[in-house]
Amino acid sequence: MSTPLKAVEGEVDFSVPAAGKLCKTWYKVVGNLGSRRPLVALHGGPGVNHSYLLVLADLTRAYSIPVILYDQLGSGYSTHLPEKMGDVSFWTEQLFLDELDNLLRHLGIQDDYDLLGHSWGGMLGSRHAVAQPEGLKHLVLSSSPADMGLWIKAQNGLRTKLSQDVQDTLDKHERDGTTESAEYQAAVSVFYARYLCRIDPMPEPLVEGLGWIEKDPTVYLTMNGPSEFYITGSLKDWSTIRDAHKINVPTLLLNGRYDEAQDMVVAPFFLEIPHVKWVTFAESSHMSHYEERERFMEVVGSFLVEDRQTQE
Repeated sequence: MSTPLKAVEGEVDFSVPAAGKLCKTWYKVVGNLGSRRPLVALHGGPGVNHSYLLVLADLTRAYSIPVILYDQLGSGYSTHLPEKMGDVSFWTEQLFLDELDNLLRHLGIQDDYDLLGHSWGGMLGSRHAVAQPEGLKHLVLSSSPADMGLWIKAQNGLRTKLSQDVQDTLDKHERDGTTESAEYQAAVSVFYARYLCRIDPMPEPLVEGLGWIEKDPTVYLTMNGPSEFYITGSLKDWSTIRDAHKINVPTLLLNGRYDEAQDMVVAPFFLEIPHVKWVTFAESSHMSHYEERERFMEVVGSFLVEDRQTQE
């Protein structure tokens, strides 16, 4: 039986004047911070929490990489603001960029860190990297869209592969504005079982992460919309294609063969980022860190460690 990894949890104050109250960001450090360059993980959603990325502790065990996970504002154990439902002027990309910078400073790692973003977390991470922060050394974009227009196009294509009755159910409830109905949610689950996570039953940490959207849908509904493929929120027109060429650190681009983030969705990153490697997992959908866990950790770990050795 393997020895439990060292893990420290904490909270950092995050000043957001528009919130009307003091906000806090919850975080967890797995491994020994200071032993080598840490990896900061950005979860998806927006509005799930860190739990489904806890498996990244495999990197700590295998490569001695400290992993930092945190819950973004409005999710998990960080401050919730349900009174801000629908407030697109509050729930902005800049809010979450500021929160990330605040956490990096609090932990004292702003001068030397790697970043892994999954799905929405990769969107956030790519925007962070575009600003060329001096401390960022490597970027991993896991199943993340470069452009939401392409994401929507890809989801529409995947929907056509579902049975006709499921497609009809989705269409009906989206047309009628009844996406909260049990019938709609059941049809959504069919889509998710093919393109979100192909493991049955779904891993418990992922169930927990997605469960936070049910507990507090504020961020997800405001920024995304009712589902992964029905995008009505403020991120609908999001794109980083025009700025991706400014990402100046070695970047690892990941997606799965059955991923919501189809090749067309991530390809602009590959075309625009100067120093980039692209790996597609043959048996995975959107959760390759579970679906092909061992290979995922090997690909990410070797990228972070070997590239650093090359630089040194």
